[in-house]
Amino acid sequence: MIVWDNFFWFTSYILVFTALSAFGAHRIKVLYHYWKHRMDVPVPPHEFAELPVITVQLPIFNELHVVENLLRTVSALDYPRDRLQIQVLDDSTDETAPHAEKLSADLKAKGYDIDYRHRTNRNGFKAGALDEGMASAKGEYICIFDADFQPAPDYLKQVIHHFTDEKVGMVQARWGHLNKNFSLLTKLQALFLDGHLVLEQTARSRHGEFLNFNGTAGIWRRAAIETGGGWQHDTLTEDLDLSYRAQLKGWKFIYLKDVVVPAELPPDMDGFKSQQHRWTKGSIQVCKKTLGNVWRSDIPLSLKIEATSHLTSNFAYLLTLCTLVLMYPANFVMGSSWHKAVFVDVPVFFFASLSVIIFYMTAQGAQGRWGWLKTLPYVPMLLALGIGMSINNGKAVLEALLNQSSEFVRTPKYGMENKAQASKQRSRYKAGKSIALWIEVLLTGYFGWMIALAAQRGQWGSIPFLLLFFFGFGYVAAGSLMKRFSMAAWQAPQPVPVEV
Repeated sequence: MIVWDNFFWFTSYILVFTALSAFGAHRIKVLYHYWKHRMDVPVPPHEFAELPVITVQLPIFNELHVVENLLRTVSALDYPRDRLQIQVLDDSTDETAPHAEKLSADLKAKGYDIDYRHRTNRNGFKAGALDEGMASAKGEYICIFDADFQPAPDYLKQVIHHFTDEKVGMVQARWGHLNKNFSLLTKLQALFLDGHLVLEQTARSRHGEFLNFNGTAGIWRRAAIETGGGWQHDTLTEDLDLSYRAQLKGWKFIYLKDVVVPAELPPDMDGFKSQQHRWTKGSIQVCKKTLGNVWRSDIPLSLKIEATSHLTSNFAYLLTLCTLVLMYPANFVMGSSWHKAVFVDVPVFFFASLSVIIFYMTAQGAQGRWGWLKTLPYVPMLLALGIGMSINNGKAVLEALLNQSSEFVRTPKYGMENKAQASKQRSRYKAGKSIALWIEVLLTGYFGWMIALAAQRGQWGSIPFLLLFFFGFGYVAAGSLMKRFSMAAWQAPQPVPVEV
């Protein structure tokens, strides 16, 4: 009976970690394509003789702390006023609405072509607001900024000339991080996002594979939106959804790694969890909606395989959940053997762990000579954070698979770049709460018990891996608990009119 138990657990262990290793192997493929094309910087065929009309859409919802900076930076864009339309698409239900309306009116009085639109319902959420704005958009090109983004004055002129290639349907800039050094959490988020923003998007774009509009800091050709089927709101990631529909229609996307638009990272754990839940659930919804169309299309097989890897990547969270079940038998039932070490542990370490370390260090090294060295101490923390988020994000995957609907939950924006600003500002904005917190608390205790058991049995080799799980769940749970205790004292601020 013991032999069969070992066989069952050993087989399950191999299957789960082989699948996780496949995702790690994909990172190696991304790294290869990034290094292969790292010098292939996109260049426009030529420049427009006469600059085209651009509509800048600003979808906002309860953005009291950041809407002022948004309108200030957008109004400072270096582009002819007679060729620039600004649409403030406001779904706010708080003080943001009158404040944004007044700021828009002030800009209109100064000669800007700005249209303030306030909806009394959130039909379709962000996608619905963008879609309704299209009816009165004047531009052949549509630029979109979320409320916390701060484009440089020359942003439009850096991007627009790429559309002289008539096959180009969308050009995406890279996100920067205004508050990267706010806390350990924001540093880890920046590290995590840069893997996607610096390596994945660059590699996919320059190798001719499908990539996604990141929802903001990009410009669309209006015809690409329309032929792609327009903004649809049957998923939580309307940006990824439209990206695939447009590219399947033959539109080419360009990613500009070196054009950076800074934005705010969620400074608290609940905000980060809320954002990740929406992105994860939306990506699986798009996978269910789109993957069949990808394989029925006439695009090359290599593109189909890469698109499949892209759209299914968040299933890795379900595999991480499986490891939670396997950790006890892997360490205390199966025991250790040279077979397990050679055929499982070493390949898993290389593909699922070492590939992650190299991937994120490369993303930072690409941004500065010593970036990789500064990154090294944070990589184990990032691995732990990814494990700690597995309950939150695994729940999102399951909700999408089970067709459980949910509304578009906005990630709170605070307009804070450092702790000094945070100490002066109080806000009532907060992210939603989830039962995942209490599961994370229980798992922290569970892995603490397993660490003690491993030490008691002298299985010192398993302790470092168990510590990743212990600290991962402990850090995520503690972040949520501290935020909930502190939120009780927060009050809503009053808007202070500032000259735009």
